[in-house]
Amino acid sequence: MKNLGIKISLFLIYFVFAALLNSVGILVERSQEVYDVLKEDAAILEPFKDLSIAIVSFVIGSFLPKIGYKNGMLISLAVVFLGCIGMYFGNSFWAVKILFATVGMSFAVVKVAVYALIGFVTDSKKGHSRFMSLVETVFMIGIIFMYIVFPLFFDEHDENAWLRGYLLMSVIIAISFFIILFSKFDIEVEKSGKSLKEDLNTMFKLLLNPVIWTFAIFAFFYVMTEQGIMTWLPTFNKETLNLVPKLATQMAVILMMSYAVGRFITGIIVKYVKWIYIAITGLILAAVLVLIVLPMAQNLGEIKVSEFADLPLVSFLFPMIGLFLAPLYPLVNSSVLSAVEKDQHSPLAGIIVFFSAIGGTSGSLIIGYMFDKFGGDKVFYLSLIPMAIILFSLIRLNKLAKSNGNEVSFNSSGHH
Repeated sequence: MKNLGIKISLFLIYFVFAALLNSVGILVERSQEVYDVLKEDAAILEPFKDLSIAIVSFVIGSFLPKIGYKNGMLISLAVVFLGCIGMYFGNSFWAVKILFATVGMSFAVVKVAVYALIGFVTDSKKGHSRFMSLVETVFMIGIIFMYIVFPLFFDEHDENAWLRGYLLMSVIIAISFFIILFSKFDIEVEKSGKSLKEDLNTMFKLLLNPVIWTFAIFAFFYVMTEQGIMTWLPTFNKETLNLVPKLATQMAVILMMSYAVGRFITGIIVKYVKWIYIAITGLILAAVLVLIVLPMAQNLGEIKVSEFADLPLVSFLFPMIGLFLAPLYPLVNSSVLSAVEKDQHSPLAGIIVFFSAIGGTSGSLIIGYMFDKFGGDKVFYLSLIPMAIILFSLIRLNKLAKSNGNEVSFNSSGHH
């Protein structure tokens, strides 16, 4: 099989970053449990990750051509390796912040390198899309791995046992590093020929386009909703539903799985139903779920739930919100990308990354600040506010797309 080493390394590297990037919810819960950190302080972990991604994404186009994809990936893996080792030996809230800063910065480099290398290791359009969806599947497996395997290291009698999970991640990172180091890839780095200043100018000009700024509003509030729920679900399970920490984290995997299923179903339905109908239906069902399921989280009693058989129904139902939110991001992404010229896709990607990062950070911080004030059973009602704004932005985007005469093709990848 051609380029087998590179293909395996791309899978491994995406697996590692999916696991680490999406472990904010786990670390928010651990920081409160182990380091006695307040919720509003734990909420700062999301900005450490997202803002690192946003900042590096802006400058990546300028410096990656100078160092090359292979070196970029090796440096990223080395930095994250040190972050994981630092987490194990540092064993403090500061070590957690540093870990997420290293993961965010490195992922910005890795994402660009991986997407470019997919074109290098495949030789047809069909092969490209097949490999792309395999890489996205590996991303989902990485997230699910983190939520199922990582809590296996939790131990009620040893509060530091969970840190061994980072030794496991370090081993996987080291394996990826050496596979890439010894893989041959003679690939030319595409030079955009544009300076950072020119790229930023293009971005600001794009923001004058009503389609783009409406999309920026959508991206901001969508990721705010998604990250707010994703980051605080393990804490909600532990404090509001009284699940033991291990079970509280493992049950959060239902959210990730429901996202995966939602994206898969959307890929099938979109061939027969217009994107706007799928998006609006999903959004309304998500809001209905919040209104029906959250009242179930009240008055559950004080007994700690440690057995699977004793889990309350709400712990299964609330994470199903992923099923309904899942279609929105890739559908709207695709609709906007098909509404702008190809040469504007790169600055548009910068806008997407930036507004998604700011939105994710805001969602996590707001829920973190409000969790104790409202109580875990009521705090997620706040998600109805961004959902209402998302609804207006969807209707407006559809109007603008119609006036531009653009029909939408579905692009199943939508990781921000």
